[in-house]
Amino acid sequence: MKKIRVVLAACAGVALSMSVGASLASAAGGTISGTVKYDGTAPAPKPVEVTKDKEVCGLHQHFQEDLIVDSSGGIANAVVIVKGAKGDMKPGDVTFDQKGCDYVPHVLAFPAGSTVKIVNSDGILHNIHTYSTANPSFNMAQPKFKKVIEQKVEKPEVIKVTCDAHSWMHGWWVATDTPYFAVTDDKGNYTIKDVPAGDYTVEVWQEKLGTDDQKASVKDGATATTNFSMKPKG
Repeated sequence: MKKIRVVLAACAGVALSMSVGASLASAAGGTISGTVKYDGTAPAPKPVEVTKDKEVCGLHQHFQEDLIVDSSGGIANAVVIVKGAKGDMKPGDVTFDQKGCDYVPHVLAFPAGSTVKIVNSDGILHNIHTYSTANPSFNMAQPKFKKVIEQKVEKPEVIKVTCDAHSWMHGWWVATDTPYFAVTDDKGNYTIKDVPAGDYTVEVWQEKLGTDDQKASVKDGATATTNFSMKPKG
């Protein structure tokens, strides 16, 4: 019986050690979350005229997407980046779709070094035209038989993307120099997990409103709330 108790005690000790280790591992790093809201009364979205390929592009109403604000003031498609936060970049493949003659998503954020898979879901002629300085710009036709074009983005940069075939189509690629970033949802919410403990500058970018930043202190296992209020510059 004594030998059995010793074995059970040893097993319990191993289990406790594993439990403590798992708890410590799960507590490593913290979370930054919050909202990005519009300061004031946001302008109503403006409709755009479909002037080409109406049999595909005209199946739904199109609106300008440079500032999308919900009823509570939340701003969609703003990119929040934890500046200077170091971590495993893990670049990979990300998808930028042309669907219903809109870019989906309108703003695509990813670690620098990733490959953008540009998909033509519409079955009509599109044309991908990027405007960049740190990375090579490219301008390429994508007919319906060329379902996917791949483009690697090596360096951090905010890149505007347009379609020369459909003037109302524009979107953005945001290549970051840190893995700690997020794009706000349709209510302006964001969450960035597993940020190493430390003091940071958290920056938000929005295509029409520019940038803003705040300080945030991250502690292991805790959530730091960082909210932004943005309005037109000047």
